[in-house]
Amino acid sequence: MLQPDIYDIVTKLRCRMLAFVPVVLASLVTAAAGASAAERLDSLQLLGREIAAGTSVKFPFIPDRSFEASYLNTPVFVARGLTPGPTLCLTAGVHGDELNGVEVARRAFAQTDPEELRGTLIALPAINAAGVRTGTRYMSDRRDLNRTFPGREGGSVGSLIAHSITTNVLIHCDALVDLHTASNQRTNLPQIRADISDPAIRELAIHFGLGIVVAGSGPDGSLRREAANAGIPAIIYEAGEPFRFQLDEIERGVQGVENVMAYLGMTEQVERKVPDSRIYERSRWIRAARGQGGFFFPTADLGDVVQSGDMLGTIVDPFTDASFEVIAPLAGEIIGMAVPQPVLSGYALFHIAWHASD
Repeated sequence: MLQPDIYDIVTKLRCRMLAFVPVVLASLVTAAAGASAAERLDSLQLLGREIAAGTSVKFPFIPDRSFEASYLNTPVFVARGLTPGPTLCLTAGVHGDELNGVEVARRAFAQTDPEELRGTLIALPAINAAGVRTGTRYMSDRRDLNRTFPGREGGSVGSLIAHSITTNVLIHCDALVDLHTASNQRTNLPQIRADISDPAIRELAIHFGLGIVVAGSGPDGSLRREAANAGIPAIIYEAGEPFRFQLDEIERGVQGVENVMAYLGMTEQVERKVPDSRIYERSRWIRAARGQGGFFFPTADLGDVVQSGDMLGTIVDPFTDASFEVIAPLAGEIIGMAVPQPVLSGYALFHIAWHASD
């Protein structure tokens, strides 16, 4: 949970507007139709900057030029609309090796016209800035930033950054989309991860428009979970592999962000049917069996729907030439998997999701 003082601030600012989306949309459309000067947004005060209505700016999180700033600084992008509306926050690069999300945030922001925007878009496209520059997943203190939120003063480097983001940025957010990829030589089918027990979060996940939602509140200390605990509906977009830009996954992510902005009434968008979502309440990793390490060769692929007993791939011991079949122990859809590589016992090979009622 957020620290009590931060939680109180956020609670006062949030009215769980997503739970009342129809009402919000109606009011926003009316405002956009003929906004008078009195109805226009005031400037936004953020991180010591003043962002005027109808403008977009980019600036560093830490304003001074110093040794630490050169390592810790993350870019901040803000587009302030002319008329009232919600504030959507985009975060990416929490893990420095997950590049698709960084480009999704950059492109989504670049395509946003502040003069046509209702509300505000805040993007932190490379929170772990040093990690993005060097291709390093973790912080300089070797900690996982996505396990340190809400952070605290006087903590590790990761904890300090998490605390700064929580106290300076998250308090402005009405909704959050956190952008990720798979990790550690794995790849993910494009999917949304969300705590679907919360109606506002569920609707946000569905209206991203991807078609696959995997249920879960996220691990303790994750940005998504801590934002949701503070009353900010938050979802994760997971797609593709680390260490590379994959244009298909980037384009899907940008389209999803645009869908969310239209759903929140922040932009006008040509009417687009929201696809029926496959909502998976359960998921499980299938791992290499004990004593069956070697070279992994998958035969199944992302998006395959498998049955219990289906062969998913083989592992070949290069010293003995022994071959081991990887068998599906349950039915479901493959939403994540390891790429071909050497593996040891216990290595996560296939992530299978299924409906709780199946």
